[in-house]
Amino acid sequence: MASTRIPAEIFFLDRNSPRSLQAQIREVVVGSILSGLIHTGARMPSSRGLARHLGIARMTVTLAYQELVAQGYLNAKDRSAYVVAEVESDQLARSADASAKPAGTVDWSTFLAQPLRDRRAIRKRTDWRKFRYPFLYGQLDTRLFDRRAWRECLHQATGHRDFDDMAGDFVSADDPLLVTYIRTRTLPRRGISATSDEILVTVGAQNALWLVVELLSRGPTPLRAVCENPGYPDTIHALRWCGADVTTVEVDDNGLPPQDIPPGTRAVFVTPSHQSPTGVTMRTTRRKDLLQKAAREDFVIVEDDYDAEMSFLAAPGPALKSYDRAGRVLYVGSFSKVMFPGLRLGYLVGPAEIIAEARELASMILRHPPGHLQRAAAYFLSLGHYDRQIRNMRSTYAARQAALRAALAGTSLSIVETNVSGGSCLWVRGPDGLDSDRLARALIEDSVLIEPGGPFFHGSDGPTEWFRLGYSSIEQDRIAPGVALIEERIQAMMTRGIGH
Repeated sequence: MASTRIPAEIFFLDRNSPRSLQAQIREVVVGSILSGLIHTGARMPSSRGLARHLGIARMTVTLAYQELVAQGYLNAKDRSAYVVAEVESDQLARSADASAKPAGTVDWSTFLAQPLRDRRAIRKRTDWRKFRYPFLYGQLDTRLFDRRAWRECLHQATGHRDFDDMAGDFVSADDPLLVTYIRTRTLPRRGISATSDEILVTVGAQNALWLVVELLSRGPTPLRAVCENPGYPDTIHALRWCGADVTTVEVDDNGLPPQDIPPGTRAVFVTPSHQSPTGVTMRTTRRKDLLQKAAREDFVIVEDDYDAEMSFLAAPGPALKSYDRAGRVLYVGSFSKVMFPGLRLGYLVGPAEIIAEARELASMILRHPPGHLQRAAAYFLSLGHYDRQIRNMRSTYAARQAALRAALAGTSLSIVETNVSGGSCLWVRGPDGLDSDRLARALIEDSVLIEPGGPFFHGSDGPTEWFRLGYSSIEQDRIAPGVALIEERIQAMMTRGIGH
């Protein structure tokens, strides 16, 4: 395979700089290597081509290349060709020290309220497919997806009949075909009745949650919100980022207990159909208790209905929103979990006046999700592909969950067993004193990926013995050997006393 040639366009010269032209060329090469812009084996532009691009003598480029060879940054090949050498790590460190930030560089910490990168969040690897045992939640085994059907829907969405609609800017509107399907097919299956002006299409459920948090946090008084513990970490991070006063309530075997919601609460964020991360389902009586308490104490409820379609151990019950007669529940749904995560299509359902505000807020940020994706998804849904996808995934996930439960039997791991309807992951607990973060790092050597439970617990930065095992992305025949590797690592860590 031929090596990549570095484009001459990355090179610029400052004619007013006191640095020589040769030095500037060398600085561009060294800086590009340090930043990862160019990699080992990449071919440099020809000396003639770079000289022509920069408008300088070819000998100037040749001398710069030769000096970089002497410094170990380039290797000379036949016929005056040069490629990037493999640079030693200590050489990179010395070069990095020598290239300190110039005077006057912006200190961005003075502009930012708090470093978001330091938050304790769920970190997912983008290279997860190279691992043999990826027990990850939210990723898709692409063999389960009907790509032929999706291609046909994409083709139809960009055909002559639809292109005029897709080529325009919807401004703040959504694809009417997709909204109609959500209103007439998706929501009724969850027991929800809504009009078109009570539905907003979003860039995934995450976008819908963020819009709600932003709107509720901009009220006349600081928002007092309640979240589940353990719970979805991005919700509480978004609330705190927007200035809300957040209290967490411990979940039990039936989800969030309404009686533990403190007085003065104005918004409660829950995952009743498939609690995140435990997977338990809130019973109907508790849902009604929660709504009654919301009416008495005048707060609103934000329902994240993720993974509700994957109820294969019991028939999927109606959403909490289906019992709402006073417009107190804002409902968040998504197509990404059933279709594919990269689709990033979700929706928000609520009273028309709230959806109108959310639409205006969304239009200031990103206007609307891409029109052609909305239309293609509408066809995928309306032609029955989505329903078939759900049936296939339920069957596959039921078999994978059974295999995972069987593999965990007899190990040191225990599973949340109470009131779980299905889903695509299991919430498990290791021996007392186990640090699941340390375990996850060690398992990388075994080509195993798990999700440590720490980020789901609020108010504590310490280790936890809990972690999540997803089965949406791992083949069924790899589940048992993957669990065996997890158990081996746990036993080795606990024996050596490094579990925590």
